[in-house]
Amino acid sequence: HDFVGYVRNVSENRLQVLDLSREQLMHQRLWGLKPRNMEQAMAFFLVQQPHIDMNVLTGPAGSGKTLIALAYGLHAILEERRYDKLIVARSTPPIAEDIGFLPGTEEEKMAPWLAAFDDNLEVLHGNDESPFSSIEYVKDKANIQFKSLNFMRGRSFNNAYIVIDEAQGLTQFQLKSIITRVGANSKIVVLGNLAQIDNKYISPLTSGLTYLVEKSKHFPHAGIMHVNGIERSRLAAFAEENL
Repeated sequence: HDFVGYVRNVSENRLQVLDLSREQLMHQRLWGLKPRNMEQAMAFFLVQQPHIDMNVLTGPAGSGKTLIALAYGLHAILEERRYDKLIVARSTPPIAEDIGFLPGTEEEKMAPWLAAFDDNLEVLHGNDESPFSSIEYVKDKANIQFKSLNFMRGRSFNNAYIVIDEAQGLTQFQLKSIITRVGANSKIVVLGNLAQIDNKYISPLTSGLTYLVEKSKHFPHAGIMHVNGIERSRLAAFAEENL
């Protein structure tokens, strides 16, 4: 039970697995974040692989997938200088499908749904002397841009680290229209939880996320993982399973 491996290659009669050290996995650090269990440690490893252009992390709320995606983005942009900007996008709830009706700039319109990202940034910067100034500083320095998916069509993104959150509510077409925009030297991380679909037109079977995982399994530059453990609280774990 001590073996942890990363599947490098699958052919008809051979499976190539990279043998990973548990201890080294648990000692990884990304932007001050450390893994709290082996599944998070494997996700840490996966998001850092340079040959992977697209990571798909699925799992329940509280499994840490958003935090891990964000921590690696900040690390890759601010420490490794690998990308120029961090783009965070999620679909607007069906009720606000036409985001144009809301007053204000695109970022202001997105604010209610993106407060969750600020919460995650706060976790990463909560120990700083003045967390709020440092969150604003990091947002500015890492060039974090919040986008509604409706605004992403017709643009291509180069030198960018792109996080698509709550992807379970997207259709195949929406996900394809985003992923085809990913340009040179960019990485996209798609996050979602199939148990939490709040779009009445989409089921786990018709979700674009299910389709994406199925279609990307054999693409050598995709890394797909289901992150299980809930690290929020025992109450959150109970609610996820029982309510």
